[in-house]
Amino acid sequence: MATELRPDVVRVLAPLLEHPATTAVMTDFDGTLAPIVTDPSEARPLDGAVDVLARLAQRFAVVAVVSGRSASFLLDRVGSVDEAGARPAGTSSIHLVGLYGLEWAGGDREITVQGDAERWRPVLADAAARLRSVAPPGVEVEDKGLAVTVHWRRAPGAADRVLTAVEAEAARGGLRSHPGRMSVELRPPTDADKGSAVRALAAGCSAACYLGDDLGDLPAFAALAELASTDGLFTTAIAATDDESAPEVAEAADVVVPGPLGALAVLRWLADSGAGG
Repeated sequence: MATELRPDVVRVLAPLLEHPATTAVMTDFDGTLAPIVTDPSEARPLDGAVDVLARLAQRFAVVAVVSGRSASFLLDRVGSVDEAGARPAGTSSIHLVGLYGLEWAGGDREITVQGDAERWRPVLADAAARLRSVAPPGVEVEDKGLAVTVHWRRAPGAADRVLTAVEAEAARGGLRSHPGRMSVELRPPTDADKGSAVRALAAGCSAACYLGDDLGDLPAFAALAELASTDGLFTTAIAATDDESAPEVAEAADVVVPGPLGALAVLRWLADSGAGG
């Protein structure tokens, strides 16, 4: 059953429809387009989500998925081809930004790495190997190439042990740790994050929105607020939250919807509603 948007949510979103040719629509993946799952490799967008993104890309200036996942993962889940080698109309126009802004993929499916992040790949590989060797049962070490995420969803009692080990690796390799949903991630010490990605994607636009659910989305919300105050953009930060979401996410948002179903309802409304709401 489709989720209905509350009237107050519609009122907040309506200005995004006024000038779609200069509006950016951006969203997170896990917990927003895709439900949170126990095994991260099994995450899939909600049924219909990719089709909605494709329709948005045919209407708005910029449509993007900005995620902590690798760009190759996003290409597989959002930009994949069918058995005939074709993609749904519009998906080739969707920007795919992986690893919190470190990787970008466009319609040509080529992945580019930002700045000097590539030189940190061996450091992260070594950290992943050491973390895997000491990981308690049920803890998964996900090596993303330019980031390493340690998940304890299957072993919630191991959280303190995981955090201690990750902080040791951060200090050892000069990396930075970032908290997430029952996880923690190591990344290169660069300025790339979802906020820098949002600022780049929204450059030249008159309006922008971003949908997210986790602490890693807070820089994106902050970037929207900055664009509104300094560049005069109309911006909307949308939190897709559930009982597990950190309270800071809803507090930083302009509007809150219930999890991925609520996020999909927002995106579908933007794709289907007439100009001016």
